[in-house]
Amino acid sequence: MRKRTLYITDLDGTLLRNDQTVSLFTANTIRNLTEKGMLFSYATARSYLTASQLTKGLPEKLPVIVFNGSFILETGTGKKLLSYLFHEMEVQEILNFLIKNRIYPIVNAFINEIEKFSYIQGKETTGMENFIRSHQNDIRKNPVLHADALYCGEIFHITCIGEAENLRPAYEHFREIYPSVLYRDMYSGDLWLEIHPRGATKANAVLTLKEMLFCDNVVCFGDGKNDIPMFRVSDACYAVSNAEEELKAIATGIIDSNEEDGVAKWLLKHVKF
Repeated sequence: MRKRTLYITDLDGTLLRNDQTVSLFTANTIRNLTEKGMLFSYATARSYLTASQLTKGLPEKLPVIVFNGSFILETGTGKKLLSYLFHEMEVQEILNFLIKNRIYPIVNAFINEIEKFSYIQGKETTGMENFIRSHQNDIRKNPVLHADALYCGEIFHITCIGEAENLRPAYEHFREIYPSVLYRDMYSGDLWLEIHPRGATKANAVLTLKEMLFCDNVVCFGDGKNDIPMFRVSDACYAVSNAEEELKAIATGIIDSNEEDGVAKWLLKHVKF
């Protein structure tokens, strides 16, 4: 019996081009292969809302992984098949530390079962202003007047955008407690710190999705440090040529860049039916 393989890719810097689009070649290749039976999905740091908008040309068949593994969602409906949330005491610990150190975060939560990202008006860094400007018409945007309002709802993702002198100490403080990533955004160049609930990693989500789909193997593609956990649990893992060196060092192989349709070219050459 032929083994079932799940092919799963990061989006930004991997499947998406630098202009945040999927090329026609990549879209057509993936659509044709999935019609023949390829099991294909993505694992991204993005929300389902933005990821689904950017991948409209791709087939929506399998569940997807968003917010770096905080959720596995059913495509089309957005129904949560797996979710990781912060406990109330964890939220208190994280937000109290950040605000005490004058780091004012963007907090993603379900408030009355509606997804929102909240931030304190008047406390925005330049990087936060860039982010908010890029989400000007986002229905999830929820500016608040006081820090107390950041604690509302079911919180699943905390982002800080600022300078290294503030964010690096916070990263060092939290990295051993919660899955955390400190990196420069590939589009704006701003420094981001993302803090996730315990267990919320691409690795855990990929293994769960593999089990859900009764797959034997996982082949994954990526470009950044947040893909390292996913690479470590996959049977084969490929870094695009524009990937960070730390990821390349543990990859099964290096493929063409995101601008050269590296993922689609590899799939076209290697996926067999």
